[in-house]
Amino acid sequence: MFGPDKLGYEMDFGYRSTASLGEFNPFSASIPATKVELTISCRNLLDRDTFSKSDPCLLYTVNIGSKEYPEYGRTEVIDNTLNPDFVKKFIMDYFFEERQNLRFDLFTICHKTEVVKNTLNPVWQAFKIPVRALCNGDFDRTIKIEVYDWDRDGSHDYIGEFTTSYRELSRGQSQFNVYEVINPKKKGKKKKYLNSGTVTLLSFLVETEVSFLDYIKGGTQINFTVAIDFTASNGNPAQPTSLHYMNPYQLNAYGMALKAVGEIIQDYDSDKMFPALGFGAKLPPDGRVCHEFALVSFFFVLYATSVKDGSQYFVLLIITDGVISDMAQTKEAIVNASKLPMSIIIVGVGPAEFDAMVELDGDEVRVSSRGRYAERDIVQFVPFRDYIDRTGNHVLSMARLAKDVLAEIPDQFLLYMRSRGFKPFPAPPPYTPPGHLLQTQI
Repeated sequence: MFGPDKLGYEMDFGYRSTASLGEFNPFSASIPATKVELTISCRNLLDRDTFSKSDPCLLYTVNIGSKEYPEYGRTEVIDNTLNPDFVKKFIMDYFFEERQNLRFDLFTICHKTEVVKNTLNPVWQAFKIPVRALCNGDFDRTIKIEVYDWDRDGSHDYIGEFTTSYRELSRGQSQFNVYEVINPKKKGKKKKYLNSGTVTLLSFLVETEVSFLDYIKGGTQINFTVAIDFTASNGNPAQPTSLHYMNPYQLNAYGMALKAVGEIIQDYDSDKMFPALGFGAKLPPDGRVCHEFALVSFFFVLYATSVKDGSQYFVLLIITDGVISDMAQTKEAIVNASKLPMSIIIVGVGPAEFDAMVELDGDEVRVSSRGRYAERDIVQFVPFRDYIDRTGNHVLSMARLAKDVLAEIPDQFLLYMRSRGFKPFPAPPPYTPPGHLLQTQI
C-alpha cells in the first residue's frame, strides 16, 4: 500500500548522451537522435512521513498527444533522508523534434501485506496502521495500492493498481469499496482490456488509541515509594567509605539516585508524599537484622492489589548495593506483581556485580517462575556507576539516570491499563478563577 506525498522539491538532473546510429531504422516513423541518461536527486523534501523518511522516486513519461503517464521506471528506496541521491539511472530516447514531458511522483510506503501463495483469489490478513502514517490526517489524500505476483528471486511481476482515500475506505465493506485493478500498459495495448482483477475491502475499523497523558489528565495518580538497602555491605555510615556516609558537601549515591528519580516523578503525585522504607538493617532493641525486603514488598503489593479501577498506578524505587540472594522468591514476587498496577525500578549502587539484577529486567526475556511467565515487563534495572560523571557534573549524569529508569514507565502503564480495559477518566473542565464569568458567544 502506498500513500503518495505531494511535495515541493527541487530536482537535479545529470545526463549523458550517447549516439545511437547503430539503432537506425529507415522504416521507423520517428528516429531518436540520441539517448539520454538521467540521474535523479531531490533536495529539501517536506517531511510527510511519520515513522521514517523513505522516499522512492517514480519516473513517468508521456507519449505526444496522450494525457496518460505510463510508468517508465522507478528508483530504489533510500531510508531516512529528505535529500536523497538515487543511484538508479534511466536511459531514454531523445527526440529533438518532439516535446517530451516527464512527470516525477514521490511516494512513501505505508504498508506491505504478507504474500498469499498459490491462489488467484487471495484473502489478506487484517492489519493495523496509524491514521498518521496512512494519510497524515488528510482524509481525502490519494492512497495508491499496487498488486504484485510474488517471485522467489525478488523479480515480482506487477499486476496492477488502483487508488482510494481514507474517506472512501471508512465506508467499510460496500459496493463503494470494490476496486478494479488496472495495469496501465495492458490497458494501452489491448482495446478489450477491462482489468487485472478486483480488490474488495472486507472490513474497516477505526480505534481511538489513548495515550499515557490521557490517563494523567483524567486524574490517574502515580504513587511513588522508595525502598533503601541498609545491609551491612554498605559499610559503617560513620566512615567516608560507606555508601551511606553523609558527606557535608555532596549527596551520596543513594541520595543522588533518589533525588534524580524523585524530582521527575513527583509531578505525577498530587500530595507529593512518598513512603520511604528500608530493609536489611539491625534494629533495636535486640539488634537483630530485620528482613524488610519481603515485608516492604508485601505492604506495597497489598496496597496495589486494592486498586482495581485504574485510578492509581504504583512505582517502587529500590536502591541497593547487593546481589539478590533469594532469586527464586524474587522472581515469584515479580511474576505475581506483573498483574498489578505497578512498576519496579532498581538502581544498583557500589562496585558489586549485578548480573542477577539484569536477569530481572525483562526487556529481552520475560521473567518466569515455576513455569509461569510475567504478564508484562515491570522491572527496569540500571547500575549507578554507569552514570557517574568523572568531571563532577552530577546534574547531567543524574538527569541521564532518571531518563533511563523512567523511560519504560509510560509503556508499562499503558500495557496494564489496556489489558484491563481501563479507559481514562474524563478530564475536568478548565479552571475558572472565582469572581470571573465565563463568556460565550453564539
